[in-house]
Amino acid sequence: MIPLPVRAFARREWGPLYGTVRTALVTRRWRAIPMTLAAVCLTSVLQIVQNQDWGYQAVQDIGSVRAEDPLVLSLLRTPLSLFVPALDLPVWGALGQVLLVFGIAEICLGRVRTLLLAYVATLAGTLYARVGIALGPDSPLGLPATDAQVVDTGPSAAVVALAVYVCWRSRARWTGTLVIVAMVVEVLVKNNLAGKEHIAAIAAVLLAVALQEWRARRRRRGQPGGVEPRPGTRSWKPPIRS
Repeated sequence: MIPLPVRAFARREWGPLYGTVRTALVTRRWRAIPMTLAAVCLTSVLQIVQNQDWGYQAVQDIGSVRAEDPLVLSLLRTPLSLFVPALDLPVWGALGQVLLVFGIAEICLGRVRTLLLAYVATLAGTLYARVGIALGPDSPLGLPATDAQVVDTGPSAAVVALAVYVCWRSRARWTGTLVIVAMVVEVLVKNNLAGKEHIAAIAAVLLAVALQEWRARRRRRGQPGGVEPRPGTRSWKPPIRS
């Protein structure tokens, strides 16, 4: 039997988020996450194609990002690079991340905001790689010059950023903090490009959170008759958007 304090904590931490996701899936089923299903299909197709002799170079040309590439070319490839699985990692991990995290985000945030945040997080990682290489390996935020040749693809940066943002919106503070701590530990244990890009993605989404909090405070101060319900209060629920 689960102890009462544990149940109370779980209800506070994940109750609103669970209720929103469950309601959407029960009432709308797979129609609640069409963008997520499309992303899973696109990732699967790109994985199959890039593992063919005739398709590898084509996927590289449209979705492969390296810090040594011209900036304009990298920016053009960045949106699709999000859905190109890394060749050195199991594709099932990427598909599972997209299905779970993108699905929850699509239900709670809507398709447009989910895609926008995913792109911003991926772009933050892409731009950080160039800054890190310019700083060099002697800087705590720097990277070795050899990382300029590393193929930088996959949904992991977007997944981490979306997880942190959804936790903030649903006031799952401990879960969001755990995600951030896990990414910091990842960098401390394995100091590589992917880990530091995850930190860059988190920094980008925390900046977006800070901006929204600032705008919300200004809006509340400008309301003479009352205040806007805040996330985490009884009168607020994470929105369900199509």
